[in-house]
Amino acid sequence: MKRIKLEIAPGVETEFVDRDRALAQVVEWAERGTRFPVVIFGPEGCGKTAFLRQAAAVLRDLGYDAIYVDAAHLHFTAHTDVADVVKRLIDATAETSGVAQLKLANLAIDIVKELLARWGRRKVAILIDEAFQAIGIEKAGIYVKSLLNLIEYPPRSYERIVAIAATSEGLSRREISRHRWGRLMMMWNMPKEGFQRLYEKLPGPKPPFEDVWRWTGGNPSALAVLYENKWRWDDAVRAFLEQRGVAYIIRSLTPTERAWLEEAVGDPDTLFAREKMGLLNKLVEINMVAEVMGRYQYLWVDEPPPERDPELGVGRNAAWQTPIHREAVRRALREV
Repeated sequence: MKRIKLEIAPGVETEFVDRDRALAQVVEWAERGTRFPVVIFGPEGCGKTAFLRQAAAVLRDLGYDAIYVDAAHLHFTAHTDVADVVKRLIDATAETSGVAQLKLANLAIDIVKELLARWGRRKVAILIDEAFQAIGIEKAGIYVKSLLNLIEYPPRSYERIVAIAATSEGLSRREISRHRWGRLMMMWNMPKEGFQRLYEKLPGPKPPFEDVWRWTGGNPSALAVLYENKWRWDDAVRAFLEQRGVAYIIRSLTPTERAWLEEAVGDPDTLFAREKMGLLNKLVEINMVAEVMGRYQYLWVDEPPPERDPELGVGRNAAWQTPIHREAVRRALREV
């Protein structure tokens, strides 16, 4: 299986690393198609975008016309020999009216329809990254229904369709789960062994791997942030705290909520109580904490995290997205 090239940090390029089980799942989907669109949730920077781009390449090699669109960042990859498809995608990304993201997300569906109806393709794949951010969380369910309509009501008969969407917007999970239009799955940060292989790709002297693992929890984006901050943990946490406005968020909480948040720094599962659901929702909405699915393999893309890992801030039902998120909150609580 050919691995695509990715830039893991400014000026540092490497092949796609690890996620072997996730890629095996892509092959399984390709062999039978996806009965429902697969909707993948996970922490920011955990590698969903890299996975979708690699998945598109895998599907291409398996005979699919595969369209990958990153709606939020106006990026696409079109694995097809239909020149008109590429031209239309380029035109959409050049849109300057402020609605380019929405147009690109909708265009991807229209193009797949045309690959079936106009160009008679028999195996097509559509991979959508961060579309819910572009169209609005309240419309996430409708967008997934549009993907389902491709599968259930195609403009022409086909052999197989693979439809996958990925998002970091935790609250859209509830919107989608209100209907049976998609198959919800979760992706977590990288497993330790694969993450070490990524860490080893970074040049120059660096801290011991065990320290980096403890600081990042296997999150590739957090690894890049550390590298860019010359491995200074304090600087990386401070940059995150300031850029995300963590102190402002904490000042907006009631004294009771702040006390609950202090508990959650030690154990995120304490948030999973009826009276604390409002606070949990706030933290999910701002992508600080994630609700974690049960560790049943069929609910996960690649490997799930352990049931509990206090060192990394992972609980059974809730988890800090990375140790940097948790440490930023810990420091902000002290300062406020």
